[in-house]
Amino acid sequence: MPKVLVSDKLSETAVQIFRDRGVDVDYLPDVGKDKEKLAEIIGQYDGLAIRSATKVTAKLLEHAPNLKVIGRAGIGVDNVDIPAASKKGVIVMNTPFGNSVTTAEHAIALMFAVARQLPEASVSTHEGKWEKNRFMGVEVFNKVLGIIGAGNIGSIVIDRALGLKMKVLAYDPFLSEERAKELGVKKVELDELLARADFITLHVPLTEKTRNILSRDSLAKTKKGVRIVNAARGGLIDEEALAELLQSGHVAGAALDVFAVEPATESPLFGLPNVVVTPHLGASTTEAQENVALQVAEQMSDYLLTGAVQNALNMPSVTAEEAATMGPWLKLAGHLGAFIGQMTDEPIKAINVLYDGTVAEMNLKALNAAVIAGVMKATNPDVNMVSAPVMAAERGVQLQTTTQAKSGVFDGYIKVTMVTEKRERSIAGTVFSDGKPRFIQIRGINVDAEIGAHMLYTRNKDVPGVIGALGMTLGDLGVNIANFTLGRTHAGDDAIAILYLDEAMRPATVEALRATGKFLQVRPLQFEV
Repeated sequence: MPKVLVSDKLSETAVQIFRDRGVDVDYLPDVGKDKEKLAEIIGQYDGLAIRSATKVTAKLLEHAPNLKVIGRAGIGVDNVDIPAASKKGVIVMNTPFGNSVTTAEHAIALMFAVARQLPEASVSTHEGKWEKNRFMGVEVFNKVLGIIGAGNIGSIVIDRALGLKMKVLAYDPFLSEERAKELGVKKVELDELLARADFITLHVPLTEKTRNILSRDSLAKTKKGVRIVNAARGGLIDEEALAELLQSGHVAGAALDVFAVEPATESPLFGLPNVVVTPHLGASTTEAQENVALQVAEQMSDYLLTGAVQNALNMPSVTAEEAATMGPWLKLAGHLGAFIGQMTDEPIKAINVLYDGTVAEMNLKALNAAVIAGVMKATNPDVNMVSAPVMAAERGVQLQTTTQAKSGVFDGYIKVTMVTEKRERSIAGTVFSDGKPRFIQIRGINVDAEIGAHMLYTRNKDVPGVIGALGMTLGDLGVNIANFTLGRTHAGDDAIAILYLDEAMRPATVEALRATGKFLQVRPLQFEV
């Protein structure tokens, strides 16, 4: 009988699901806060069910030789070291959609609270004051709401805001014009949103691209009197800059449920007038807690008892029979998608996938999901093979799949073509007999590129001296090249290089390459290998 530890507070109904399904479960809701005790007992468990209090680190995993699955009741997995879990062969699952409505409703509640200064008015009245003239609010009716991130939660906020008769602008690099029309919003660039919005609310994950998306410079571009809401992730806003703009009066109010450092026991925003703060309550409703708890119990039980995998962040959702033959192809599909996603800064209209030869007979749904997950991970590292197709559909990204009989020298290959308003970009790959994926064509140029964790892609005019400049610049900056692949169509046309490096590219190295003036494009890439 598999054994599961529930180390955070979880619904009793969820705990009973484990028991009813035949899983031995220990409910110790406070042990997740005790690192030493958790490390002492974790070795006896096959599964670990958590919320946000338990921190699953590489060090903890060293004490968990029997652990097979970690289930996070909720979407955020910031408290789980996923690469370390993957290396240990531990599946990490989450429940991506169980608290979407709750989080969206909290954002709307915060918007109302800051519009009408409700918390301050409540405190004042509790103190026996009757300061009716002190608290002059604003209506949300007919105001412009700027939504940063129009995915699952953002689209729910959009729906509620339109019901309040607000005018909604949306900034989301993956939002197509078709999807924007469907949602009833105007798709704009970030600067236009900042300049026009009376209220701004954020609904994006925290990534390197979104960190401080409301930076000091961005906040300075906002409309005077703007009110800002963040119920998504801490780190999206420069809190010190926001505090200064609140004190100067440029920003009329702010409401935050999340902070750069949590638990937030101090902040430059604390104590400022018309700043509403809550302790990360976005998912804190009875319904949401119940939904995600029941979902994680079902998912973990299914895996431990039958091997079925749902909502896994580090393992494809395929059957045991398919895994043996599809494993390398799923990895390749993810790499192809990741290449496309990291190379693209424009909204994606469509993803076209061609399956040739033997791979055309495999589970294309899983392979498509792996491609889409690879693409979406460029902007949302929490995405998985289950949630990626949903997220793509929400943004109006069209997926087209084509199969064909063996047509070339390879027994099978996958070609992914990304379509935006401005261009198409394609990449193809195959799996060699050693089971390792390879890139075999980029931009229609044939290559044979081994895939590593850290890579560099360059494009240049095919003229003398470019390769020398590339090698010399990297060498001077101490970057070691593990593998180097070149390709071109015709002499004098565009040429490309794709390099497998021993370490990640530093921004200064990228800038040094661009400063040579030899390259049309320089792009560092990361792959999960």
